[in-house]
Amino acid sequence: MARRYVVVGGGPAGVVCAETLRRQDAEGSITLVCAEPGPPYSRMAIPYAMSGKIDESGTWLRKDWGHYEALGIALLHDRVTGVDSGARQVRLESGAPLSYDALLIATGSSPARPRVPGLDLPGVHSCWTLEDLRRIDPLLKPGRRVLLLGAGFVSCIILQSLVQRGAKVTVSCGSSGRMVRSMMDETAGGMIMRWCRAKGVEVLTAGRPTAIEQRDSGLLVTLDSGKSAEADLVIVGTGVKTNTAFLEGSGIAIEDGIIVDQYLGTNVPGIWAAGDVAQGFNCCTGLTEVHAIQPTAVEHGRVAAMNMSGHPTPFGGSLSMNTLETLGLISCSFGQWMGAEGGKQVRMVDEEHFRYLRLEFQGDRLVGANTVGMTNEIGIIRGLIQTKLRLGEWLERLTQDPSRLAEAYVACAQGV
Repeated sequence: MARRYVVVGGGPAGVVCAETLRRQDAEGSITLVCAEPGPPYSRMAIPYAMSGKIDESGTWLRKDWGHYEALGIALLHDRVTGVDSGARQVRLESGAPLSYDALLIATGSSPARPRVPGLDLPGVHSCWTLEDLRRIDPLLKPGRRVLLLGAGFVSCIILQSLVQRGAKVTVSCGSSGRMVRSMMDETAGGMIMRWCRAKGVEVLTAGRPTAIEQRDSGLLVTLDSGKSAEADLVIVGTGVKTNTAFLEGSGIAIEDGIIVDQYLGTNVPGIWAAGDVAQGFNCCTGLTEVHAIQPTAVEHGRVAAMNMSGHPTPFGGSLSMNTLETLGLISCSFGQWMGAEGGKQVRMVDEEHFRYLRLEFQGDRLVGANTVGMTNEIGIIRGLIQTKLRLGEWLERLTQDPSRLAEAYVACAQGV
């Protein structure tokens, strides 16, 4: 009998999994369950649609409307409410069960909204889905006051789009007082903050929101620092959480995300996980971690499909890497940018020109880095970390002059 594949989640991991399954199994039935209407799309493209650089169709993961049908992949627009691993069925919001022989869970993550009075007022939105974008877009007019709650990676991407639309933007960093603290150290985050302020963005460095009120003049947001800010539109970007609540009672092991082995299988036979919801192998640390980045999701989807279709394929591990453009300033984080135990650090700082390089070593290998305003080094750093290339005597040279990174890479790769 034809094998029944069910893929839950219409993001990059789910789409790549479904496509790979079809390449590996021409006869199997493949159902891709999407919780949102319309073609599967990339959340990371939403800010570009907000800025006007692309239209809504530009967010679609596959541009051809008939792509899935041509591959024999059934798109099912429904929401999974539970998994019965004993019966090998998923429960759907529409009521009908869906049976599987191999199941992939690629449900991603969703906004973690703080418990703040007034968060349900008109004019207060998340910016996570195309439906969110459709609600926000008519409100974005030049000169509109927009307050961003949160200064993490996603918020900073949205920030750029808001400024490009002519909005007057204020960013609230929360209690940490830092921008992108999950991917940048204090020096790098401070540079990004100064850059934003120089571009006309107001940055509030202290205080969590305690209340949002509707006033005649707009929305008033009060912070626990005692400060307040007025806005016509509030966008909430205070972090994300993995979408695993529907798995209660399934027997699937979950920590920060769904725990997977080297083949992206869960502890339950016949079930795999991929993308932002999966707690997979980190090639730098050897630990299992959630890496919510699109390259990891794509590779997860491919590897999971190989294993689901009976072709044992180990996952080599993901590299935590984020690249951010903030009003023209490029910053990156790689691997163990915060440092490894017993490791060595070297930094190069040029505050005046917004240039920063922080390199983290363990032994004579590069294991992590932060960069601001230094785009030429991105590929070199990634290559050094992923290949685990030994630097040998070049370690000491880089300690004295980290700008010689490209020279070190070429020399060590050639065995010089």
